Amino acid sequence: MNGAGNAILVLDLRGSGFLPTAADARALARAPGLAYDQLMVLSDPEAPGQDAFMTIYNQDGSLSASCGNGTRCVAHYLAGLMGAEAFSLATSAGPLAVRRVGALSYAVDMGRPRLGWRDIPLAREVVDTRAVELGQFGLPPASCVSMGNPHAIFFVASIEAFDLARIGPALEHDPIFPERANISLAQVLTREAVRLKVWERGTGLTLACGTAACATLVAAVRAGLTERRATISLPGGDLIVEWRAADDRVVMTGPVELEFARRLTANLFAAAER
Repeated sequence: MNGAGNAILVLDLRGSGFLPTAADARALARAPGLAYDQLMVLSDPEAPGQDAFMTIYNQDGSLSASCGNGTRCVAHYLAGLMGAEAFSLATSAGPLAVRRVGALSYAVDMGRPRLGWRDIPLAREVVDTRAVELGQFGLPPASCVSMGNPHAIFFVASIEAFDLARIGPALEHDPIFPERANISLAQVLTREAVRLKVWERGTGLTLACGTAACATLVAAVRAGLTERRATISLPGGDLIVEWRAADDRVVMTGPVELEFARRLTANLFAAAER
């Protein structure tokens, strides 16, 4: 599937008791026609009222605690099976509530942003996480936010002025990010519109990243650059993000698209052993 262009592989393993390893995830990413940005593995729910537990892999086999675009895709898949309009999907970072708002559109409650340096996390104490100086590539200070995974957002006059494919790997692995970080270049167009380009931790350049869109809106509001609701435009499409003042929660709305479905064979996983 894809969510605003973000390549998502949904693997339904409910009832099997099987969970792929990091090597399995890498093998699937290399399989013809299965390359993905995120792999969303569905397991049996762990608590009453939940529809599934999601284990989220990046294509390098590393784990991610949250993926907004992938969560919308999972909801759309389950909607086709269950005929429901709302879902509770659990992750290692906590449950995510999703509701259908259109035929191919879903809104995800992504929870509250984490803004303290320990919570992001950063490797050292930073007084103001809105302005973390990395001193690389002529970029301004980064605004750092966690949406279940760490993000560093750089507000620039033009997102085309920097080669994110070149500088992204170094920034992702900067020593200040003990768990690495998603790196975003953000260009504020108006108080309700932002252009965004993302280097995703463990994946690379991506057409869209839902948690990055959420983190960017939070960072922009903290900097006084936008309103609390704005359109975040990524190469793969637009996401509507709102950081609600009433309860501090971030809600992201965006599209989904089914590209194909198939049954995987055991030899794909056997490739992980080689």
